[in-house]
Amino acid sequence: MAVSSRTHPDVFIIESLRFDDERKKRSEGEIISRILALSGKNCEYYYVRTKKEFLEVLKFFDASNYRYLHISCHANDSSMATTLDDISFDEFGEIFNGRLSDRRLFVSACSMASQKLADALMPHSGCYSVMGPAEDILFSDAAILWASLYHVMFRVDSEAMKRKVLREKALTLANVFGVPLNLFVQSEDSKSGHKLIELSPSAD
Repeated sequence: MAVSSRTHPDVFIIESLRFDDERKKRSEGEIISRILALSGKNCEYYYVRTKKEFLEVLKFFDASNYRYLHISCHANDSSMATTLDDISFDEFGEIFNGRLSDRRLFVSACSMASQKLADALMPHSGCYSVMGPAEDILFSDAAILWASLYHVMFRVDSEAMKRKVLREKALTLANVFGVPLNLFVQSEDSKSGHKLIELSPSAD
């Protein structure tokens, strides 16, 4: 799936939660979309319950040419979950083959921002980077952390997220919330073509 290299510095959010989360109104992605709107940024938000819906919404993502994709869902060490279906990391990599050229992926899902996902995704997707929590995170912390990250990054530069700045701001927020983050980036020095940058809260 090839897409245009001309991307817009805006956020496209796809969310899928359990029925219990829906009843308790834990729609983190929707909250983030509202805060981005308040900041004057373009944002598209879609809620899906099945893999089929996920694939259909990705067509809207392709058409949008938005540069930043944010996925809010549940996951384990080998797959992400929609409300009713699982998508293995290997399948996830196939779905995004060539689809994330010149883009960054942010995953708000426990255990998803892992080496296994990076190995399945980054070699063929064209993705600049993948970022997500390195351990379980509360819904409340996740919503505020991501909204804060996007707000700060766009205040620094509304047109681009530079790796150095992203790393610095994400590390600051990791310290504020006490949540370690994994950041996988392209690297010519690595055999795999990508490397992990661990953004861990300081012990102080």
